[in-house]
Amino acid sequence: MNASMRYNRQIILPEIGEKGQEKLAGAKVLVIGAGGLGTAVLPYLAAAGVGEIGIADHDVIEISNLQRQVIYKTAAVGKYKTDEAKLMLAELNPSVKVNSIAEQLAAHNAISLFENYDIIVDATDNLAVKYLINDACLITNKPMVYGSVFRFEGQVSVFNYQNGPTYRCLFPEENSLTANCNDAGVVGISVGIIGLLQAGEVLKMILGTGEILSGKLLVYSILSNEQQKYDFEKNTDVQIDRIRFEEKYNLTDQENNEMDAEMVLNQIDGEEVLFLDVRNKYELPEITMKNSIQIPLMQLEKELENVDRDKTIYIFCQSGIRSKKAVEILLKNNFKKVKSISGGALVLSQLLKDRVEI
Repeated sequence: MNASMRYNRQIILPEIGEKGQEKLAGAKVLVIGAGGLGTAVLPYLAAAGVGEIGIADHDVIEISNLQRQVIYKTAAVGKYKTDEAKLMLAELNPSVKVNSIAEQLAAHNAISLFENYDIIVDATDNLAVKYLINDACLITNKPMVYGSVFRFEGQVSVFNYQNGPTYRCLFPEENSLTANCNDAGVVGISVGIIGLLQAGEVLKMILGTGEILSGKLLVYSILSNEQQKYDFEKNTDVQIDRIRFEEKYNLTDQENNEMDAEMVLNQIDGEEVLFLDVRNKYELPEITMKNSIQIPLMQLEKELENVDRDKTIYIFCQSGIRSKKAVEILLKNNFKKVKSISGGALVLSQLLKDRVEI
């Protein structure tokens, strides 16, 4: 199909034109997270003709995702989000190159991954990952398009754009207990609106037109249909360089507070171990094991008396992110034998199923 026909309605805009369309075709954008925000961002980048799009997410589709992650179908439940998103984008616009990256973003792969793209879109709902994205963007000198949703309200900004303010300039303190969608709840329309605003910032940066939300935080409420923009400035005291990045993340990664799920299951019948599920109630898949208890992460510090300090505690969540936060909480409260189960319930469920089949 003739490209000019596909993009005709945007090429006729004087701010885009043929040259602008060529800029879009030459751009490379990485979207971190293929959940609610990501599934709103991705179709519009592909439809606009962004030449190469990376999708990084290690999660699989659950039935509870479909309320807001609207590019997925019910039949895709249990499949990797990145693979299904790639299929959808390929059908939407076959001329766009789409890279499916079904792995968890971490300190050891963030920098090498970011170096292959021009713009990084933060479509995550995990605070620790947002700081990691910010810091890796600083090291690689890439702009970060930030989006965040809490219930009926969302935020959008652009960090590290042309050496502008960063995420740490706006949010210098890392609070690991900030609620995500699983904990606080979210209406699907909120992530749709915020994701579209993020996509708009990406296109404006590629095209070199409009006012970029650098040094500005846009806050939108779906309940009141009101939005405000707040200015913030760069704080040179909270910048990070390569050495500080390696100290903060790589050394932390080497503290050995994580354990392989298969090795953990070798101790499943041990009386000296305790399996702690920090997911919310009713999250699937359901995991039933001997010596297991469930305390949602947001309630953990209030219910420490229910956790046996004398046992080795193996913590799991859905995919291995919240469990790491739980490890931090327990270690801070003088628990000694604590490990996060790598891959979480998604990996445990499959391993337990394999054991039954054998």
